[in-house]
Amino acid sequence: MTWQIYEGTGRPHDGITRLPEPPPWRQFDGGPVLPRPHTAVTTQRRAEQHQAEAYQPEPETVELVNAALYLRRPLLVTGLPGVGKSTLAYAIAHELRLGTVLHWPITSRTTLKDGLYHYDPLSRLQAVQQGADDLGTYLRLGPLGTALLPYEHPRVLLVDEVDKSDHDLPNDLLTIFEKGDYEIPELMRVAAEQSDWSVPIAGSTDRVMITNGTVRCRAFPLVVMTSNAEREFPPAFLRRCIRLEVKEPGPEQLDRIVRAHLGDLADSSADLIQRFLERRSVGDLATDQLLNAIYLLHRADSPVDRHALADRIFSYLSPDLTDDRELDHDAL
Repeated sequence: MTWQIYEGTGRPHDGITRLPEPPPWRQFDGGPVLPRPHTAVTTQRRAEQHQAEAYQPEPETVELVNAALYLRRPLLVTGLPGVGKSTLAYAIAHELRLGTVLHWPITSRTTLKDGLYHYDPLSRLQAVQQGADDLGTYLRLGPLGTALLPYEHPRVLLVDEVDKSDHDLPNDLLTIFEKGDYEIPELMRVAAEQSDWSVPIAGSTDRVMITNGTVRCRAFPLVVMTSNAEREFPPAFLRRCIRLEVKEPGPEQLDRIVRAHLGDLADSSADLIQRFLERRSVGDLATDQLLNAIYLLHRADSPVDRHALADRIFSYLSPDLTDDRELDHDAL
């Protein structure tokens, strides 16, 4: 039997139950234990499932995902836009049946508390004035706060574009990833009067019970942090991450990606794949642009210049490479 829990096949299985105990320095004892969350079937969920099933990871990616699982360490995924960094999180969650991905998009204004929980004091004040007060109703756990609940198996947390954060967030994340717990001061202040509170969580209509205002994980979440390499991170932060660089897919991988998403359309798309590779040698392109071009040209009813239309879809992502600097499509 292979040591790999995540196999990268896109086919769901219960391999997560084979995950061994964590290293002694990464053990957490939160409780009471929560079961794997139920995943509701929605239109968005079906789209995510398609992306997850069609994801085509390289062997190095599969190995490093498993390293993060075994070592209970965050996975820092770098690479150009459009290479599938975020999709990796959905592929892992789908294959290992770990529930809905907890998505936390990062901006320059994002703080650690934004990921942990949100408190609405104004609504609570209005409720108190009307003679009704349930403190837990005015709290909601964020994606990070939910991921750190004491689940039986790890949740998948996608921290998207962490390189866009302010200077302090990586160090703040480092601290909480090491501790595996956090406090909610609003609940701690009233713990002497009432210790247990039912609080809503991210990505679900479910609520969980929090005791004495403290949350501590049991199965450390699989944290996928994506970065476009727009900044450097502190050495202490990097040292505690498993680092994965996702490279641009080559011809064979592009063919597998097209076939996974569009089936037999890959048989008649060799010229578009080659065109995509030629243009990508000039400037940055995203793989989904190739998929869009192949689908569009398959659906076009009237005769069209395949390469001319494809070139319009293959617009460069580089801000310094404008249309007047692109190579003429007849010269490629």
